[in-house]
Amino acid sequence: MTVQLRPAKPHDARAIAALISPYARGGILVRKQLINYFEDIQEFFVAYRGDYIVGCGALHVLWDDIAEIRTLAVAPEALGTGVGHLLVTRLEERARELELQRLFCLTFEVDFFASHGFAPIDGTPVGIDVYEHMLASHDDGVAEFLDLARMKPNTLGNTRMLKELD
Repeated sequence: MTVQLRPAKPHDARAIAALISPYARGGILVRKQLINYFEDIQEFFVAYRGDYIVGCGALHVLWDDIAEIRTLAVAPEALGTGVGHLLVTRLEERARELELQRLFCLTFEVDFFASHGFAPIDGTPVGIDVYEHMLASHDDGVAEFLDLARMKPNTLGNTRMLKELD
């Protein structure tokens, strides 16, 4: 049976949380409460085979020209089968549909994202005016994007990467 992609639905939130849980326990992904997956479900796409979700990923808009690919996870039994690539490609298509110009990610999987055209960056790729607006966000992912000191223990070893969309 082939893997298919679709926008996530509220009934997928528990499966997404279960898929992400081992990665969060291992410090690879940010630990979130189940309610957060319900609240953010419209940002997610899921990869599924039959009734089983084998991967997920979210596109979180940060500003008028940039979004973050976040919470990208693939079930262990589906690693190496192209599910992650399918998800990143679909999230990038969605970013283009939204007329965004850049994609950001914070990742341990540097080679994987580099294969999709992402490159490591230093600092925060927004001007001071946007930075000041973004400081008002309560989202931990935005704090990671801004490279705030309070997020450092959660992001040690991660690489900040950016892709320019054409």
